[in-house]
Amino acid sequence: MTLKFAPNKYVYRSIVLTGVAAIKAFRVPVLPTGLENLPADEEIHGLNRKVVPGKGAVVAITHFGYLDFVFAEYLVWKKIKVHMRFLVTKKAARKAFVNAVCQMCEHIIVDRSDGAAAYAESVEALRRGEYLAVLPEAGVSRSFSVRKLKTGAVRMAAEAGVPIIPVSVWGGHRMLTRGGHGLSLKSVWKTPVRMHVSPMIRVAPDASVTAETEALQKTLQAGMDHCIDTYPETPEPGAWWMPVSRGGGAMTVEEQVILDEKDREKYKITG
Repeated sequence: MTLKFAPNKYVYRSIVLTGVAAIKAFRVPVLPTGLENLPADEEIHGLNRKVVPGKGAVVAITHFGYLDFVFAEYLVWKKIKVHMRFLVTKKAARKAFVNAVCQMCEHIIVDRSDGAAAYAESVEALRRGEYLAVLPEAGVSRSFSVRKLKTGAVRMAAEAGVPIIPVSVWGGHRMLTRGGHGLSLKSVWKTPVRMHVSPMIRVAPDASVTAETEALQKTLQAGMDHCIDTYPETPEPGAWWMPVSRGGGAMTVEEQVILDEKDREKYKITG
């Protein structure tokens, strides 16, 4: 039996403040640009922000490493004190502790085999004025270029009548990502993280979902290119954490597509 927990804003704040403390403790330089593209409405700012219909947004975050959402959360919280709701897979939330945290933080649990209920809940939350954090690549990019996006972020934003805030995160993958690159003191200590917030995107209700999703992918990639161009460290030739298009040692996009397909087949077999 799954225990039920009431929403508790202090649980979310505790988690965020723990992340802030960790960033400071490990002396991680977080270097954002594009902050002027975050909402400037004072009504949504502050610890006691009111959730107001028409003031919500979809926050679309790139996904090169497992900690990217931490830095996006850190940035949005530090700038406008918004409590973002995250979409969390049912598989990730099957552990009792994670499930309890999701309930108290009012995150939305997604069943990948049947996402209709989570989609409807997400649209309702956006209409109420919530900020919904989405990783539209639906998996970690191993080529370190933005993967083809799922259409959910665009469809939800269009249906709820809210903007999309594109957030590109570069550097977090050096700390923890796929391919045997695990978390360690060396990988985290003073490792810079560059972030860029691109201008908000508003999707018309009758717009082409496919075209708008492709446009969002290009926007996130442009933000990522900006982060790479202005990153404070110069990588060695063939560095594993750089895309091959930049002389790095990451796999190619073509290789990634093949492995992604194998992963999907494996998921179908094992459930």
